[in-house]
Formats: sequence, C-alpha cells, structure tokens
Amino acid sequence: MKKTVTLLAVALGFATFASAQNNKEQEITASQSTQKAIKNEVQKPSRDFLVLALTYDNWANAPKDVKITGFGRGFSGYLCYDFPISKSHFSFAAGLGVSSSNIYFDKQVAVMNEASSKIEFRNLDTPAASYYKRSKLSTTYLEAPFELRYFANNDNRNRGFKMAVGMHVGLLMNAHTKTKHSGPGISDLIVEKVSTTRYVQKWRFEPVVRIGWGNFSVYGTYSISALFNDGAGPVVYPYSIGFSISGL
Repeated sequence: MKKTVTLLAVALGFATFASAQNNKEQEITASQSTQKAIKNEVQKPSRDFLVLALTYDNWANAPKDVKITGFGRGFSGYLCYDFPISKSHFSFAAGLGVSSSNIYFDKQVAVMNEASSKIEFRNLDTPAASYYKRSKLSTTYLEAPFELRYFANNDNRNRGFKMAVGMHVGLLMNAHTKTKHSGPGISDLIVEKVSTTRYVQKWRFEPVVRIGWGNFSVYGTYSISALFNDGAGPVVYPYSIGFSISGL
C-alpha cells in the first residue's frame, strides 16, 4: 500500500511538472507570436497614399514684355493608391488631387476682362504703379498623378531612399487675375478679381519627379503643354520646384 501511494505521488508530481512545462512552452509561443505580429505591424510599409508639395513656380520661355517678379508660389496635394510590382522595390501608383499656382507681376497687370481674343500684359504708368501693391495670375487644376516608384527600404518606406517619376494630367478648374491697389484719396486697399478660363488651355501634361529620404523629398514638375491656347497668349511652360511630404 505504501509503495502504491509513493508511485501515485511520483506520477502526480511528474504530471504536474509536465503540465507546467507545457503551459510555459505555450506562453513562450504565444509571446513570440505576439512579438512577431507587433514587428510585422511596425514594419508594414507605408504606401505613400498622401503626397503634399509646396513649390516655387515660374514660367519657362516667358518673353521680356511679361514682367514676372517675386516668389511665385504653388501647392499640390493628392491621394493615390500604390500597387507593388511583385516583391521588388518598385511599385506603380495612380490617384487624384489638386494643384494651384500663383505668378506675380512687376508693375504690370494681366488683362482678361476685355473683348480681345488674346490676354494682355499691360504695363502700369508711373503714377498708377505707385498705387498697386500686388498683381498676380492664378490657376487651379484637378490632377491625376501616375507614378513609377522605387523604395530602397521595402520593410519601412518611411525610412530610406525613395524616388518617383511619372506624369500629372491636369484639368483646368479655374484661372483668375487678382490685383490689390489703392488710388488718389483712397487709403484702403481695393481688391479686384477677374475669373475666366477662355485664354488658358483646358488640359495640362507635366512630367514629375520626387527624390528623397523617408517622408521628405525634393519635388519638381515641368509642363510639356503650353499654358495658353494657341494665339491667346505667350507660349510659356509652367514649372515648379520645391519639396514634398508623403506618407500613410
């Protein structure tokens, strides 16, 4: 009887030890799985869904009688979907966004509210020029970006070298001039805005390049289509240089 009790005690102890070891192994496995899931979540690559860019804008091939001055400013933002190309470091992206550009003139106004079939860049005489504070031409486009992208770090695209080249196809949504001026005996500024799209081409095609590290890149575009319709203005080609932020 005593021997039987001893054997039962030994068997119970062994079973308890085995159960404890099994539970410990399960806990270790669960912990490793959790750590792996967390690691995978942390390393889940950004798709660069959102791209925002601030740029210096100007016109290439502008004639001497178009007196561009100051710091032309532009903004673009778009959302796009990223399609990885197999398991490589490359992907293709397409989306939709908007861009705007502002070009400023020196003692000159762009006249778009007359019956003329051609936009006129009219110089201000000396007395009138002293009253003008600012004169600009602004354009806004609905854009579809198409990009081929390269990421050096496929595990975390928010880090490492990245590059994108592609084409933006823009549809003109608005074109307007805006002037701020006073006048003889007028202390407050008068703001005049004229909006018409009849001089500006409806479609715009511009190659784009982004080169950077992590979420920040140098950004540039150059329109291969002229800004104005044939015969409706000077043959100028808008371009932009700046920086962009991408992520998500």
